[in-house]
Amino acid sequence: MSATLLILSAPSGTGKTTLARRLVAAHPGAIFSVSYTTRAPRPGEREGVDYHFVDDARFDAMIQGGEFVEWAPVHGHRYGTPRAAILEAQRRGALVVFDIDVQGGSAIKRQYPEALRALVLPPSLAELERRLRARSTDDDTTIRRRLHAARVEVLLARAEGYEYWIVNDDLDRAYADLEAIVRAEGCRAGRADLQKILE
Repeated sequence: MSATLLILSAPSGTGKTTLARRLVAAHPGAIFSVSYTTRAPRPGEREGVDYHFVDDARFDAMIQGGEFVEWAPVHGHRYGTPRAAILEAQRRGALVVFDIDVQGGSAIKRQYPEALRALVLPPSLAELERRLRARSTDDDTTIRRRLHAARVEVLLARAEGYEYWIVNDDLDRAYADLEAIVRAEGCRAGRADLQKILE
């Protein structure tokens, strides 16, 4: 069976990371692509689990070494998606889940046209604002910037032709929608090893 590359993008505060981690936990052998970033860890974030936290010099060396499938500046820091997760998924025929923005998702899609892209949406911008304020990690200016970025991200995903839209007004329902996408992709013609079946 060939690898399944699933890109999850979303405005900050929509539950994308929770959904991504739940999906990986439910699929033995699945890979969660842990991005690299030049920003400092937030409270509770763990190295190698949430992100790989590196300095600018290390990030530059990784760019020069071709270690990223894509990278970009976001909110004053740089984020990069390691190529290694894709190579490992292809080697094993596994599911790899990416938790990245629309710009990064589109860059991966250009290099790997078989990749699937799903945008996780809040029920409304008002609900997104409520969620961001409930996190108590950002000041008013940052929240306003994130709300503006959310609007831009959604419009960009539409323009880029994201294949799936998941409205997260209920986490269990949103997860069921995500599972349905993965299940349907597993049934797509050409995914199974026909040579093995016909032996």
